[in-house]
Amino acid sequence: MPKLTIDDLQLQGKRVLMRVDFNVPLTKKLRISDDLRIRAALPSIKKVIDDKGRLILMSHLGRPKGKPIPEMSLAPVAGRLSELLGRPVKMMRDCIGEEVRKSVVEMRDSDVILLENLRFHKEETKNNADFSRKLAELGDLYINDAFGTAHRAHASTEGVAHGVEHCAAGYLMQKELTYFQQAISHPNRPFVAILGGAKISGKIDVIENLLPKVDAMLIGGGMAFTFYKAMGLEIGDSLLESGKIDMASRLIEQTKKFDFHLPMDCVVADRFDNDAETLVVDRDAIPAGWAGLDVGPRTIAEFEKKIMTAKTIVWNGPLGVFEMPNFAKGTLAIAEAMAKATDRGAVTIIGGGDSAAAVKKAGLADRMSHISTGGGASLKFLEGKELPGVAALTDK
Repeated sequence: MPKLTIDDLQLQGKRVLMRVDFNVPLTKKLRISDDLRIRAALPSIKKVIDDKGRLILMSHLGRPKGKPIPEMSLAPVAGRLSELLGRPVKMMRDCIGEEVRKSVVEMRDSDVILLENLRFHKEETKNNADFSRKLAELGDLYINDAFGTAHRAHASTEGVAHGVEHCAAGYLMQKELTYFQQAISHPNRPFVAILGGAKISGKIDVIENLLPKVDAMLIGGGMAFTFYKAMGLEIGDSLLESGKIDMASRLIEQTKKFDFHLPMDCVVADRFDNDAETLVVDRDAIPAGWAGLDVGPRTIAEFEKKIMTAKTIVWNGPLGVFEMPNFAKGTLAIAEAMAKATDRGAVTIIGGGDSAAAVKKAGLADRMSHISTGGGASLKFLEGKELPGVAALTDK
C-alpha cells in the first residue's frame, strides 16, 4: 500500500501509540460477550511486543458523549487482553494527563498500557487540536489499526497524526484495505454486490459507485420498498423513506443498463412481530396494511444462482428483519450461499455491521474470506470516499 505500514517501522525502545478498535459488546455485568475486535488487533500488538516496543493502546467504547461513564470503561478489555497475551496490561484511569505521562515515561521495552476510553473527552470526536497534541506527545510512532473508525476524522484517528512524524497502518488495517481495494479495483469476475439494510439513504452512494464496477447487484432489505414505491407499487405498511422516492426513481433509470435485481417476492406480516401472521406474495401484490419483512423464496433462489456463479462477492446489509427468526430466512440463505461460494474458490467479503452479525448467527463466519470489523468504514470505502484515518498516515 502507498502508506507506511507497521513493518516499515523500527519499534525497539520506541513509544508506540496505537489506535485500536476495542468497542466490544458488554453484558449488564460488564463482561465482554464477543472479543472478536480484541483478537483482530493481536497481530499488530504482538509485533510491537516482540520487537521490544513500548505499546500505548487507545480506543473508544460506546457513546459516552464526552463524559466519564463507569459502565463504558475499557477496564474489562484490559483484563481480557492480558489473558490473551499472557502478560500484564496496565489500565489507565484517563487517556491524557500527568498520571498517564508519568506511566508512559516509566515504561520498559515490551510493556503494554491501555488508555481509558477516549470518548470520555468530548474533544476526541471534535478532533480538537489541543487534545490531539496531548495524545501525540505520548508516542514516538503512531500506528492506526482501527479500520472500524477510519471513516471518522477524530483526534485519535486523524488529528494525532499531525503531531507524530511516522504514522503507519497496522496489520488489521492493511488486511481490510487490501480486501476492499482488490474487490473494487481488480476483482475476479463475475463480481456481485449484495446490498440490504433498512434505508436507501445509507446506500445511495454505494449503489452509484459500484454499479459500473460490478457484474450484478442484488438489493434486499427495507430499502427495497422505497424502490417499489418509486415503481408505483403498493407497499402496504412496509418501511418507506418518502423523501427518497424521487432518488429511487432516478436510480431505477440509472440501473436499466446494468444487471440490477430487486426482490421479486417478499414475506409480509400483519404486524411487526415474530409471531405475526405471514404471507408470501409477489412484489406487486403486497396487501394494504401488511408489511414486508423478508425476501421470498423466488428471490432467494434467484440470488443464490447469481452468488454461485460469482468469483468475487461483497455483501453489506441484511435482506430482512433477521433479528426475528421467522424473518431471517432470506438473510441466512444468502449467508449459506456465500459460504458455498467460498468453498468453490470465490472471494467473499462481509461488510461488517449487521451483515457480520448475521453470518455469525448462521455459524458461517469461518467460511467467509473476510469479515470486516467496520461497517461504517466499509460503507464509506464502497462509496469510493477517502477514509480520514487512512489519508492521515505517512506516505511511503
